[in-house]
Amino acid sequence: MTRVAVVLGLAAAGCSLPPTRPVTDNIATAELRTPAGEAVGAAVLTDLGDGVRVVLETKAMPPGAHAVHVHETGTCDPPDFTTAGGHFNPDRKQHGLLNPAGPHAGDLPNITIAADGTGRLESFTKRLTVGPGATSLFDADGSALVVHAQPDDFTTDPTGNSGARLACGVIVKAQPGA
Repeated sequence: MTRVAVVLGLAAAGCSLPPTRPVTDNIATAELRTPAGEAVGAAVLTDLGDGVRVVLETKAMPPGAHAVHVHETGTCDPPDFTTAGGHFNPDRKQHGLLNPAGPHAGDLPNITIAADGTGRLESFTKRLTVGPGATSLFDADGSALVVHAQPDDFTTDPTGNSGARLACGVIVKAQPGA
């Protein structure tokens, strides 16, 4: 039964459902830009309660496999985006999805960019949250999403040999109605 049918049935019986939180309470976004300021991607991070779904879509990016990481600071100053800091790593683990002593909370799978510069990464991680807590993307200095020049080798600490930072986007809470 749909929520509308339930609400109508309850209203007819003189009852009501408790208010629900706005859908945007659990959603964050990031607009990725190059050092020149060109918009080359957008990400939506949705907290599903037991983890975060990350969907990143890119355009006008160099073809091939590229590392994608959540970085520890919500700042993306060009030209090299080093202001985003290191990988988001509140649990102080080593880097790499395949590293027995890892991974960082911000370690994500690689994205493959097609010859036309477009790519899509869809992933799920239990190591992040959009809400409060030790693994929140919204700690005191925020966080950023970064696409690197090289693929992540998933083992080498601290960066997976992922190379330079090609694009960066500050992760922000989605605005109601957005």
